[in-house]
Amino acid sequence: MAAMIGRDLLSLADLSTTEVQELLQTAVQLKSGQLQLQSNKVLGLLFYKASTRTRVSFSVAMYQLGGQVIDLNPDVTQVSRGEPVQDTARVLDRYLDILAIRTFEQQQLETFAKFTKIPVINALTDLEHPCQVLADLLTVQESFGGLTGLTLTYFGDGNNVAHSLMLGCALVGMNVRIATPVKYEPDPTVVQQAKAIANGKTEVIVTQDPEEAARGATVLYTDVWASMGQEAQADERIPIFQPYQINDSLLSLAAPQAIVLHCLPAHRGEEITSEVIEGKQSKVWDQAENRLHAQKALLASLLGAK
Repeated sequence: MAAMIGRDLLSLADLSTTEVQELLQTAVQLKSGQLQLQSNKVLGLLFYKASTRTRVSFSVAMYQLGGQVIDLNPDVTQVSRGEPVQDTARVLDRYLDILAIRTFEQQQLETFAKFTKIPVINALTDLEHPCQVLADLLTVQESFGGLTGLTLTYFGDGNNVAHSLMLGCALVGMNVRIATPVKYEPDPTVVQQAKAIANGKTEVIVTQDPEEAARGATVLYTDVWASMGQEAQADERIPIFQPYQINDSLLSLAAPQAIVLHCLPAHRGEEITSEVIEGKQSKVWDQAENRLHAQKALLASLLGAK
Protein backbone atom coordinates (compact mmCIF):
# COMPACT_ATOMS: atom_id res chain seq x y z
CA MET A 1 0.00 0.00 0.00
CA ALA A 2 1.22 3.51 -0.84
CA ALA A 3 3.16 5.14 2.01
CA MET A 4 1.07 8.29 2.18
CA ILE A 5 0.17 8.49 5.86
CA GLY A 6 -0.79 11.99 6.95
CA ARG A 7 -0.45 13.51 3.47
CA ASP A 8 -2.87 15.89 1.75
CA LEU A 9 -4.32 15.23 -1.70
CA LEU A 10 -5.09 18.65 -3.15
CA SER A 11 -4.10 17.79 -6.73
CA LEU A 12 -3.16 14.67 -8.66
CA ALA A 13 0.18 16.39 -9.17
CA ASP A 14 0.79 15.77 -5.45
CA LEU A 15 1.25 12.07 -6.30
CA SER A 16 4.08 10.23 -8.00
CA THR A 17 3.57 7.62 -10.69
CA THR A 18 4.43 4.91 -8.18
CA GLU A 19 1.91 6.23 -5.65
CA VAL A 20 -0.88 6.26 -8.23
CA GLN A 21 -0.04 2.71 -9.25
CA GLU A 22 0.00 1.56 -5.63
CA LEU A 23 -3.33 3.26 -4.90
CA LEU A 24 -4.90 1.51 -7.90
CA GLN A 25 -3.47 -1.83 -6.80
CA THR A 26 -4.86 -1.32 -3.29
CA ALA A 27 -8.25 -0.45 -4.80
CA VAL A 28 -8.19 -3.65 -6.87
CA GLN A 29 -7.41 -5.72 -3.79
CA LEU A 30 -10.09 -4.03 -1.68
CA LYS A 31 -12.68 -4.44 -4.42
CA SER A 32 -11.92 -8.14 -4.87
CA GLY A 33 -11.83 -8.85 -1.14
CA GLN A 34 -8.17 -9.92 -1.24
CA LEU A 35 -7.36 -7.15 1.23
CA GLN A 36 -9.22 -6.22 4.38
CA LEU A 37 -8.25 -2.98 6.10
CA GLN A 38 -9.57 -1.30 9.22
CA SER A 39 -9.23 2.30 10.39
CA ASN A 40 -11.31 3.36 13.37
CA LYS A 41 -11.11 7.03 12.46
CA VAL A 42 -13.47 9.94 11.81
CA LEU A 43 -13.88 11.52 8.36
CA GLY A 44 -15.39 14.97 8.03
CA LEU A 45 -17.18 15.94 4.81
CA LEU A 46 -17.31 19.70 4.27
CA PHE A 47 -19.21 20.16 1.00
CA TYR A 48 -20.06 23.61 -0.32
CA LYS A 49 -21.41 22.06 -3.55
CA ALA A 50 -24.07 19.45 -4.25
CA SER A 51 -22.88 15.86 -4.44
CA THR A 52 -24.21 12.35 -4.95
CA ARG A 53 -21.38 9.99 -5.89
CA THR A 54 -18.61 11.75 -3.96
CA ARG A 55 -20.63 12.12 -0.75
CA VAL A 56 -22.04 8.59 -0.77
CA SER A 57 -18.86 6.84 -1.91
CA PHE A 58 -16.69 8.58 0.69
CA SER A 59 -19.24 7.80 3.41
CA VAL A 60 -19.60 4.13 2.49
CA ALA A 61 -15.84 3.75 2.08
CA MET A 62 -15.19 5.13 5.56
CA TYR A 63 -17.91 2.97 7.13
CA GLN A 64 -16.50 -0.12 5.41
CA LEU A 65 -13.08 0.71 6.86
CA GLY A 66 -14.68 0.69 10.31
CA GLY A 67 -14.65 4.44 10.76
CA GLN A 68 -17.28 7.14 11.14
CA VAL A 69 -18.40 10.09 9.02
CA ILE A 70 -19.60 13.54 10.03
CA ASP A 71 -21.41 15.57 7.38
CA LEU A 72 -20.35 19.17 8.02
CA ASN A 73 -23.05 20.97 6.08
CA PRO A 74 -21.74 24.54 5.71
CA ASP A 75 -25.29 25.91 5.97
CA VAL A 76 -25.61 24.75 9.57
CA THR A 77 -22.08 25.55 10.75
CA GLN A 78 -20.46 28.86 11.63
CA VAL A 79 -18.86 28.89 8.17
CA SER A 80 -22.19 30.16 6.85
CA ARG A 81 -21.98 33.09 9.27
CA GLY A 82 -18.56 34.19 8.10
CA GLU A 83 -16.17 32.38 10.43
CA PRO A 84 -12.69 32.65 8.86
CA VAL A 85 -11.53 29.51 7.07
CA GLN A 86 -8.37 29.30 9.15
CA ASP A 87 -10.38 29.34 12.38
CA THR A 88 -12.72 26.57 11.21
CA ALA A 89 -9.73 24.58 9.97
CA ARG A 90 -7.85 24.75 13.27
CA VAL A 91 -10.90 23.64 15.24
CA LEU A 92 -11.76 20.74 12.92
CA ASP A 93 -8.14 19.66 13.15
CA ARG A 94 -8.71 19.00 16.86
CA TYR A 95 -11.82 16.86 16.26
CA LEU A 96 -11.28 14.88 13.06
CA ASP A 97 -8.77 12.41 11.68
CA ILE A 98 -9.23 13.35 8.01
CA LEU A 99 -11.23 15.93 6.05
CA ALA A 100 -12.64 15.86 2.52
CA ILE A 101 -13.68 19.23 1.08
CA ARG A 102 -15.79 20.03 -1.98
CA THR A 103 -15.71 23.73 -2.73
CA PHE A 104 -15.27 26.37 -5.40
CA GLU A 105 -11.84 27.96 -5.08
CA GLN A 106 -8.67 25.88 -4.87
CA GLN A 107 -7.26 28.57 -2.58
CA GLN A 108 -9.85 27.80 0.10
CA LEU A 109 -8.82 24.14 0.03
CA GLU A 110 -5.17 25.12 0.33
CA THR A 111 -5.96 27.34 3.31
CA PHE A 112 -7.61 24.43 5.10
CA ALA A 113 -4.54 22.31 4.40
CA LYS A 114 -2.23 25.04 5.70
CA PHE A 115 -4.01 25.34 9.03
CA THR A 116 -4.56 21.63 9.73
CA LYS A 117 -2.25 18.74 10.50
CA ILE A 118 -4.75 16.07 9.48
CA PRO A 119 -4.93 14.95 5.82
CA VAL A 120 -7.10 17.15 3.59
CA ILE A 121 -8.60 15.65 0.43
CA ASN A 122 -9.79 17.57 -2.61
CA ALA A 123 -13.29 16.18 -3.15
CA LEU A 124 -13.71 18.68 -6.04
CA THR A 125 -12.81 22.29 -6.65
CA ASP A 126 -13.24 24.44 -9.72
CA LEU A 127 -9.63 23.61 -10.61
CA GLU A 128 -9.44 19.84 -10.09
CA HIS A 129 -11.33 16.62 -9.32
CA PRO A 130 -8.55 14.16 -8.42
CA CYS A 131 -10.69 11.52 -6.69
CA GLN A 132 -12.86 11.16 -9.79
CA VAL A 133 -9.84 10.52 -11.97
CA LEU A 134 -8.41 7.87 -9.63
CA ALA A 135 -11.67 5.97 -10.18
CA ASP A 136 -11.46 6.63 -13.93
CA LEU A 137 -7.95 5.17 -14.12
CA LEU A 138 -9.08 2.14 -12.13
CA THR A 139 -11.92 1.60 -14.63
CA VAL A 140 -9.61 1.89 -17.64
CA GLN A 141 -7.14 -0.50 -16.02
CA GLU A 142 -9.91 -3.04 -15.42
CA SER A 143 -11.06 -2.75 -19.04
CA PHE A 144 -7.68 -3.10 -20.74
CA GLY A 145 -5.47 -4.86 -18.19
CA GLY A 146 -3.13 -1.87 -18.00
CA LEU A 147 -2.77 1.83 -18.70
CA THR A 148 0.54 2.49 -20.43
CA GLY A 149 0.24 3.58 -24.05
CA LEU A 150 -3.55 3.92 -24.14
CA THR A 151 -5.16 7.10 -25.47
CA LEU A 152 -7.95 8.90 -23.63
CA THR A 153 -9.89 11.67 -25.37
CA TYR A 154 -11.99 14.07 -23.35
CA PHE A 155 -14.71 16.07 -25.13
CA GLY A 156 -16.26 19.25 -23.75
CA ASP A 157 -15.47 22.06 -21.38
CA GLY A 158 -11.85 22.38 -20.25
CA ASN A 159 -12.94 22.11 -16.62
CA ASN A 160 -11.74 20.53 -13.39
CA VAL A 161 -12.25 17.00 -14.70
CA ALA A 162 -10.25 17.79 -17.83
CA HIS A 163 -7.45 19.18 -15.66
CA SER A 164 -7.22 16.10 -13.45
CA LEU A 165 -7.46 13.78 -16.45
CA MET A 166 -4.46 15.46 -18.06
CA LEU A 167 -2.41 15.10 -14.88
CA GLY A 168 -3.57 11.56 -14.15
CA CYS A 169 -2.98 10.26 -17.66
CA ALA A 170 0.47 11.85 -17.78
CA LEU A 171 1.38 10.17 -14.47
CA VAL A 172 0.44 6.66 -15.65
CA GLY A 173 1.82 6.85 -19.18
CA MET A 174 -1.39 7.40 -21.13
CA ASN A 175 -1.84 9.78 -24.03
CA VAL A 176 -4.51 12.39 -23.39
CA ARG A 177 -6.35 14.60 -25.86
CA ILE A 178 -8.66 17.42 -24.77
CA ALA A 179 -11.13 18.38 -27.51
CA THR A 180 -12.88 21.62 -26.64
CA PRO A 181 -14.22 24.76 -28.35
CA VAL A 182 -12.18 27.94 -28.62
CA LYS A 183 -12.36 30.00 -25.41
CA TYR A 184 -13.25 26.89 -23.38
CA GLU A 185 -9.79 25.35 -23.29
CA PRO A 186 -8.27 24.05 -20.04
CA ASP A 187 -6.03 26.24 -17.88
CA PRO A 188 -2.70 26.65 -19.74
CA THR A 189 -0.80 26.27 -16.48
CA VAL A 190 -2.29 22.82 -15.92
CA VAL A 191 -1.59 21.87 -19.55
CA GLN A 192 2.07 22.76 -19.08
CA GLN A 193 2.15 20.92 -15.77
CA ALA A 194 0.80 17.77 -17.43
CA LYS A 195 3.28 18.07 -20.29
CA ALA A 196 6.12 18.38 -17.80
CA ILE A 197 4.96 15.21 -16.04
CA ALA A 198 4.65 13.39 -19.38
CA ASN A 199 8.15 14.61 -20.30
CA GLY A 200 7.69 13.74 -23.95
CA LYS A 201 6.94 10.07 -23.24
CA THR A 202 3.23 10.50 -23.88
CA GLU A 203 1.06 13.08 -25.65
CA VAL A 204 -0.84 15.88 -23.95
CA ILE A 205 -2.85 17.56 -26.72
CA VAL A 206 -5.50 20.30 -26.69
CA THR A 207 -7.45 20.60 -29.94
CA GLN A 208 -10.64 22.07 -31.37
CA ASP A 209 -11.15 19.11 -33.73
CA PRO A 210 -13.37 16.47 -32.08
CA GLU A 211 -13.18 13.99 -34.95
CA GLU A 212 -9.39 14.01 -35.12
CA ALA A 213 -9.27 13.70 -31.33
CA ALA A 214 -11.57 10.67 -31.42
CA ARG A 215 -9.65 8.85 -34.14
CA GLY A 216 -8.07 5.69 -32.74
CA ALA A 217 -8.70 6.60 -29.10
CA THR A 218 -9.20 3.77 -26.62
CA VAL A 219 -11.24 5.82 -24.13
CA LEU A 220 -13.83 8.48 -24.95
CA TYR A 221 -14.77 10.64 -21.97
CA THR A 222 -17.17 13.52 -21.43
CA ASP A 223 -18.74 15.68 -18.74
CA VAL A 224 -21.65 18.12 -18.63
CA TRP A 225 -21.18 21.24 -20.73
CA ALA A 226 -22.04 23.56 -17.83
CA SER A 227 -20.50 22.67 -14.49
CA MET A 228 -21.90 23.56 -11.06
CA GLY A 229 -22.18 27.32 -10.84
CA GLN A 230 -22.47 27.69 -14.64
CA GLU A 231 -26.08 26.58 -15.00
CA ALA A 232 -27.18 30.02 -16.23
CA GLN A 233 -24.91 29.56 -19.26
CA ALA A 234 -26.23 26.09 -20.16
CA ASP A 235 -28.55 27.11 -23.02
CA GLU A 236 -25.98 29.33 -24.74
CA ARG A 237 -23.34 26.60 -24.51
CA ILE A 238 -25.38 23.89 -26.27
CA PRO A 239 -24.82 25.05 -29.89
CA ILE A 240 -21.16 25.76 -29.17
CA PHE A 241 -20.49 22.31 -27.74
CA GLN A 242 -22.78 20.28 -30.03
CA PRO A 243 -19.91 19.06 -32.27
CA TYR A 244 -18.28 17.56 -29.16
CA GLN A 245 -21.20 15.28 -28.28
CA ILE A 246 -20.23 11.63 -27.88
CA ASN A 247 -22.58 9.85 -30.27
CA ASP A 248 -22.41 6.81 -32.54
CA SER A 249 -20.71 8.81 -35.27
CA LEU A 250 -17.90 10.02 -33.01
CA LEU A 251 -17.58 6.62 -31.36
CA SER A 252 -17.14 4.96 -34.76
CA LEU A 253 -13.86 6.87 -35.19
CA ALA A 254 -12.37 5.43 -32.00
CA ALA A 255 -10.57 2.11 -31.68
CA PRO A 256 -12.94 -0.89 -32.05
CA GLN A 257 -12.39 -1.88 -28.41
CA ALA A 258 -12.87 1.68 -27.10
CA ILE A 259 -14.82 2.31 -23.92
CA VAL A 260 -16.95 5.33 -22.98
CA LEU A 261 -16.78 7.12 -19.64
CA HIS A 262 -18.80 9.94 -18.06
CA CYS A 263 -18.24 11.28 -14.52
CA LEU A 264 -22.00 11.92 -14.10
CA PRO A 265 -24.56 13.37 -13.75
CA ALA A 266 -25.29 13.01 -17.48
CA HIS A 267 -27.55 15.12 -19.66
CA ARG A 268 -28.65 12.62 -22.29
CA GLY A 269 -29.03 14.26 -25.67
CA GLU A 270 -26.49 16.96 -24.85
CA GLU A 271 -22.90 15.87 -24.14
CA ILE A 272 -23.75 12.20 -24.76
CA THR A 273 -26.57 10.31 -26.45
CA SER A 274 -28.75 7.76 -24.67
CA GLU A 275 -27.64 5.12 -27.18
CA VAL A 276 -23.98 5.54 -26.28
CA ILE A 277 -24.29 5.82 -22.49
CA GLU A 278 -26.52 2.75 -22.44
CA GLY A 279 -24.54 0.95 -25.14
CA LYS A 280 -22.20 -2.04 -24.89
CA GLN A 281 -19.07 0.13 -24.90
CA SER A 282 -20.18 2.21 -21.93
CA LYS A 283 -18.36 1.59 -18.65
CA VAL A 284 -20.08 4.48 -16.90
CA TRP A 285 -21.67 2.41 -14.13
CA ASP A 286 -18.46 0.51 -13.38
CA GLN A 287 -16.76 3.92 -13.30
CA ALA A 288 -19.30 5.22 -10.77
CA GLU A 289 -18.88 2.12 -8.57
CA ASN A 290 -15.12 2.53 -8.66
CA ARG A 291 -15.41 5.86 -6.86
CA LEU A 292 -16.03 3.73 -3.75
CA HIS A 293 -13.04 1.46 -4.21
CA ALA A 294 -10.57 4.16 -5.27
CA GLN A 295 -11.55 6.44 -2.38
CA LYS A 296 -11.43 3.61 0.12
CA ALA A 297 -7.86 2.91 -1.02
CA LEU A 298 -7.04 6.61 -0.69
CA LEU A 299 -8.52 6.88 2.81
CA ALA A 300 -6.74 3.72 3.91
CA SER A 301 -3.43 5.00 2.56
CA LEU A 302 -3.68 8.46 4.15
CA LEU A 303 -4.82 7.06 7.50
CA GLY A 304 -2.41 4.13 7.58
CA ALA A 305 -5.19 1.53 7.86
CA LYS A 306 -4.10 -2.02 8.70
